[in-house]
Amino acid sequence: MSTAGNATTTMEGGEVVKKIENFDDILPHVGGAGCYQWILFFLLLPFAFVYAFLYFAQFFITLTPEEHWCTVPELNGWNLTDEQKIALSIPISDATGYKSADDNSLSYSRCEMYDVNFTESLINGNYDPDPSWPKTPCRHGWTFNHSDIPYVSIAAELEWVCGKSYYSSLSQSIFYIGSIIGGFVFSFIADNYGRLPALVACNAVGFFSSIGTAFSDSFWSFCLCRFIAGTAFDNCFNIIFIILIEYVGPQHRTFMANMSFGIYFSGSASLLPWLAYYIADWRILCGVTAVPMISAFFAPWIVPESARWYISSGNIPKAVETLKNIAKVNGKTVEKEIFVEFEESCNKMIKNEKLHNYTVLDLFKKIRLAYITVMLNIYWLIILIVYDGHVWNMKSLDPDVFTSFSLGALTEFPAAIFLTLYLDKWGRRWMSFISMMICGVFSFITLAMPPGAVTVTMGIIARFGVNIAGNIGFQYAAEMLPTVVRAQGVSLIHTLGYIAHIIGPYVVYLSDISPSLPLTVLGLLSVTVAIQSLFMPETLGQDLPQTLQDGNDFGREQSFWWIPCISSSHEKKEKFRKPVTSAQ
Repeated sequence: MSTAGNATTTMEGGEVVKKIENFDDILPHVGGAGCYQWILFFLLLPFAFVYAFLYFAQFFITLTPEEHWCTVPELNGWNLTDEQKIALSIPISDATGYKSADDNSLSYSRCEMYDVNFTESLINGNYDPDPSWPKTPCRHGWTFNHSDIPYVSIAAELEWVCGKSYYSSLSQSIFYIGSIIGGFVFSFIADNYGRLPALVACNAVGFFSSIGTAFSDSFWSFCLCRFIAGTAFDNCFNIIFIILIEYVGPQHRTFMANMSFGIYFSGSASLLPWLAYYIADWRILCGVTAVPMISAFFAPWIVPESARWYISSGNIPKAVETLKNIAKVNGKTVEKEIFVEFEESCNKMIKNEKLHNYTVLDLFKKIRLAYITVMLNIYWLIILIVYDGHVWNMKSLDPDVFTSFSLGALTEFPAAIFLTLYLDKWGRRWMSFISMMICGVFSFITLAMPPGAVTVTMGIIARFGVNIAGNIGFQYAAEMLPTVVRAQGVSLIHTLGYIAHIIGPYVVYLSDISPSLPLTVLGLLSVTVAIQSLFMPETLGQDLPQTLQDGNDFGREQSFWWIPCISSSHEKKEKFRKPVTSAQ
């Protein structure tokens, strides 16, 4: 016999079985995909802009025209075109250099000029250089052709070219070093002091450092500002993303997670190149891209604290209060007994866990949980290397970097739609396997194709595959790691992923060794991570693990060959998941 609306079910023999044993059990009563969750969905919008702008803004702040050459002030008093000045004063280079519009077969040096008296040569009517003339590094700076890039970036302004060409890459590396430090700091705040304090602090740091970047007037002042801005990267969005995932019922997580990220991130990333293009001022661009971070200052009044965090920190009454607010907004009437039973279950969990402050090191204290953590880190690391490799390779779509970047970002949207339609049918493991195999196979197919539209199409399909896997990875860790260290665990995975952000763009430079090497490496890595993904647990339809023991037991009952879309197997049935959840 069961009592409708009550928190217990009475079985034959008088045995009373608890129905409300964890947070996922009470969500259906208060609403797991109602008005409250939709409000959270829309609140992600400004933070997705923050994420995309912090991720990619430095690319446009330091964008340097490919066409630049030594400035020769001596020639300014003569009625010469740029092409004539270049032909007279700049030597032809054996290496890759600036190709004159008059003769694309000739490659002129970007870093050297002839060391002669040009005035004397011109007075004598000699407008043709002598290849035997002595050469010298640029003495008076550089001239840039801004026909394709209509503004002076900080790299062009401070002339980070030739001997200083590594400055842009180095400053980007310093940004990600800041991200590593910030990842640990803000995730620790999130798990120990609350998600909202971490969200506000993180975005505040990002806002002021982005504004500070606009006032940089040297390489080291720029690096300092980017280092501080880097500390805000990832957590500026990831924290509120975790809040959304935690408040959404298991059957709705895929839609909420992927469509929010797919629509917002794709839109903001594809918009950024055109902001840079039309603003045409890197300092103003720094200020404009900082504006969405202001929304974080209003977060305590519009964004709810995580009820799961309240539970893990021992503040059960506050968690119940939050759940009652959710029920009210969602128009749900919940009987008092359900909340009473929920409180009892939470108190029992806290008693069994001997409440204390967890750190990311607790993820490695149980063998299976450590295995899951390591596998998630490997998965995310390789995914990002392949993702960034294909992002940089998208430049082959069009010589116009603004168009090619925007097109590459737009591939996120169809990937999100595809995931929304099929991820909850095929599951995370097999969808990861299929998408990365697509990426790998089409990377190899591209190698066999002659240059042209077909090659570009193959590249887009490969990028589409890694976009799918990347979005799965963004959701995977948030579903698989236990609540008590979820923010720190996700941050650890994303922090180690910063190594991939540093490595990924340089994969493209392997073409200096062999033109086929970049896609070969990207293809091999794609196949590797596709196979590796099958050795992780499936999270489809599973309750989010609350405790460390939940995380350690997660997926024990799953068969390696379980494919959710083929059979309704025992892995998806609640009675097989309850022993895991109750092991508290």
